[in-house]
Amino acid sequence: MHWDLAAHAATFPTLSIVPDAEKLLESFGPWVLIGLFAVLFIESGVLFPFLPGDSLIVTAAILAGPLGITWWQILLVGIPAAFLGDQVGYFLGRRFGRRLFKDDARILKTSHLEEAEAFFRKYGGVSLVLGRFVPIVRTYVPLAAGTAAMPYRRFLLWNIGGGVLWVGSMTLVGALLGGIPLVRDNIDILAIVIVLVSVLPIVIGAVIKARKSKREGTQA
Repeated sequence: MHWDLAAHAATFPTLSIVPDAEKLLESFGPWVLIGLFAVLFIESGVLFPFLPGDSLIVTAAILAGPLGITWWQILLVGIPAAFLGDQVGYFLGRRFGRRLFKDDARILKTSHLEEAEAFFRKYGGVSLVLGRFVPIVRTYVPLAAGTAAMPYRRFLLWNIGGGVLWVGSMTLVGALLGGIPLVRDNIDILAIVIVLVSVLPIVIGAVIKARKSKREGTQA
């Protein structure tokens, strides 16, 4: 994943600011499932990548009891939200393509789309699954699939698989960790760990890219 972290860390605040998933969930009150749906839907493909998708699902599963929800409800709400968000991203890409992006934009920057397109070209349909687990990438990959005119039926299958795997695995992690008192009492630290782990592929990709550029420069 050669996503250029060094070039875009300042542009994407989610890489440096860890949202408080617990407070966000509590702020939804009795509408927690609706709030969860909205966040996952928007982050998955509505061109607003600054939301805590991973940590929100895990935290919701850990605090399912106090929040008055169940793990099955998280799955029944989260999977459709992730699926529909990607659907929107795909159709935005098919309909508008690069017209939504500008070189000097803060969020819809042309370079972000180009890197998502490169990621999509490299991994194909699998990128719709891999990208789910990387913040920012998961927002732009369905858009790249749309601009690349990926056949809809193929996109649909990968989108369903990616949504089920992402929400399912994050819910499972939260359910397992929820049984550990130390974890329940330190959810804020867990949120930081989740974000750090999720952006690790970006960091690794940036390091690999930097080393490759350095070698090419030395050889030249």
